[in-house]
Amino acid sequence: MTEAANGSASGAAKIPGSIQVIERMMSLLDALANSAEPASLKQLAATAELHPSTAHRILAAMTHARFVERQDAGNYRLGIRLLELGAIVKSRINLREVALPFMQELHEKIGEAINLGARHDDEIVYLERTSSGRALVRVVYLVGGRAPLHLTSLGKLFLAADGPQKIRDYAKRTGLPGKTPHSLTTLAGLEKEIEKVRRHGIAYDDEEAELGLKCVAAPIHDDEGNVVAALSVSAPADRHDTNWVTLLKQTADDVSHALG
Repeated sequence: MTEAANGSASGAAKIPGSIQVIERMMSLLDALANSAEPASLKQLAATAELHPSTAHRILAAMTHARFVERQDAGNYRLGIRLLELGAIVKSRINLREVALPFMQELHEKIGEAINLGARHDDEIVYLERTSSGRALVRVVYLVGGRAPLHLTSLGKLFLAADGPQKIRDYAKRTGLPGKTPHSLTTLAGLEKEIEKVRRHGIAYDDEEAELGLKCVAAPIHDDEGNVVAALSVSAPADRHDTNWVTLLKQTADDVSHALG
């Protein structure tokens, strides 16, 4: 057999072993993740079903790479490198790309427009929209469009995340302009509405931004529980269905989980 052939055979033989080491490493990481306190070598080896010497060798390599930290007492815990990598992953997640498949799935179930929005100062900015194909195009809901927070179901969710003083400050800054006879243009009216949003975790726009158009919205949270975006269903008032709320909440929760 030639040297090249020997090299190829040797390389192929190494692959199963390399995969086995990775599997064992993942088992140890899972064991560390499931342990509320730093764990001993004996505990980790037993949980990962590894011989202590094998577990020690792999843990030493992971410690060197900072995936694992070894304490003075000989116990192990997850390392700072995992946090660094997690931060990189989080920074590269594109909200729109994550949310769009969920929005499309909800659109197929409901058959109406699904909107994704995020707050920018005192306005909602629409990041993405699935068109129902049945409703007239609404200018305020075009991608890139903006609308005052208090006139939209999406915006009310962000106001609900603010404290009472911040809502008063918002009202003072903006003057609470209205667009329809249904718009909330007084602080008392807005505060009453926001209190309902806080209680139910859902927000409505009852023809407040545009006559004949109703919306319902649910929040999207980050891993710290902050409202970072929201999803809404918008439809003509005569097609609005209260049964959408459950599906909408579930979809918003699914996007939140996908964001980490």
